[in-house]
Amino acid sequence: MIKELADILEKNQVPCPSKTWFHIDCPGCGMQRAFIELLRGNFYESITTYPALLPVMFLLVFLVLHLIFSFKYGSQVLKYSFIFTVSIIVIQYIYKIIHHTI
Repeated sequence: MIKELADILEKNQVPCPSKTWFHIDCPGCGMQRAFIELLRGNFYESITTYPALLPVMFLLVFLVLHLIFSFKYGSQVLKYSFIFTVSIIVIQYIYKIIHHTI
C-alpha cells in the first residue's frame, strides 16, 4: 500500500514554480522527492535529498498533537523545533546555492 502511494505521488509531483519560471531552486525544492524516498524506506536518500524533511514532519505532528492535548511545555517545544527546522532549511539552501553556482 505504501509503495503504491509512493508511485502515485511520484507520478503526480507538483512542479516548483520558482524552478519552472526562474530556474532557481526554492528552499522547499526536494521535499516531495525526499518524502517519496522516505515512503519507500530509503532513509539515507531522503535525508540527503532534503535534510529538513524529518524535522518538518515532527513539527507538524507535534503541532497537531499540541492543539489537541495542549501539552504543558508544548509551545516551547514548538518554538525550538521551529527554530531548529528553519535553521536546517536556511543552511541547506545556502549550501545548495553556493554549491551549484561554483
